[in-house]
Amino acid sequence: MSVIGFDTSNYTTSIAWFDGEMGENCSRLLPVKQGELGLRQSDAVFAHTNSLPELSGRLFSHAPMGEITAVGVSTRPRAVEGSYMPCFLVGYSHARLLSDALGVPLMEVSHQQGHVAASLWSSGHLELMEQPHLAWHLSGGTTELLLVEPEGRNVRCTRIGGTNDISAGQLIDRTGQLLNLSFPSGKHLDALSRTAENNETFRVKCPGTEFSLSGVQNKVQQFHDRHGIPAETAAYALRCVAGAVFQATRHALNAYPGLRVVFSGGVASNSMLRQALQPLNPIFCPPQYSTDNAMGVAVLTYRLGEES
Repeated sequence: MSVIGFDTSNYTTSIAWFDGEMGENCSRLLPVKQGELGLRQSDAVFAHTNSLPELSGRLFSHAPMGEITAVGVSTRPRAVEGSYMPCFLVGYSHARLLSDALGVPLMEVSHQQGHVAASLWSSGHLELMEQPHLAWHLSGGTTELLLVEPEGRNVRCTRIGGTNDISAGQLIDRTGQLLNLSFPSGKHLDALSRTAENNETFRVKCPGTEFSLSGVQNKVQQFHDRHGIPAETAAYALRCVAGAVFQATRHALNAYPGLRVVFSGGVASNSMLRQALQPLNPIFCPPQYSTDNAMGVAVLTYRLGEES
């Protein structure tokens, strides 16, 4: 028994295979022109349509297609009313075609649920799918602190905190634009920050689990105007994000004592964030499964197949 999962987010095209224990994810970042911050949905749809045949061909060349019992796909960003992005239609159309051709069920999940599952599986904590826990979804479009609870063989994600304006990923990418870095800028800022020596930071106000990052963007600009050193600016921006996430996580753990905290999303691959959160006993997965990937979709598809 094995399954195939598709995920066509606004940043990455991906397809994965999973057999209940092992899996493989094939993915490709969407092309973004230098100096731009993301893609229009029409361009994202075109990029996914162009990438999926090559990625599926690469995976299907050796995946045991004769053993596929279900196909899964992320059809929306979050499992809430009104959550929608056209780019997910590309994954759905390919997944539906494959499930019909193979005569197997099609399982639909959300992109966010897939992130949670990918983080838990790749970090060796899949048992938390059966227990309440906290999870951060830190990405280019989302900075949400979630209460995650079992819902059958899937999970239900309830927002309990996060940003009330721009996301951590947006702040990072805008800092990357300031420094003339490629999009997405997370890994470039991460690399730059490792050579920084200045420890200056701006403490984001976080009386509970909610905070704002729009003012931090101005602080980053002011810091760069004063110092003009890319590595120091990169580290300054990342310290601000890490500090806000740390404070919100600490408040959440006071409200939900004893729960583990799992991190997912591209920003969760940042080394400075990982170091700053260590006192809170966090669960971080390998960086390749923090970023957008179809492995979590495949894991959920396998679990849902067991339920049916």
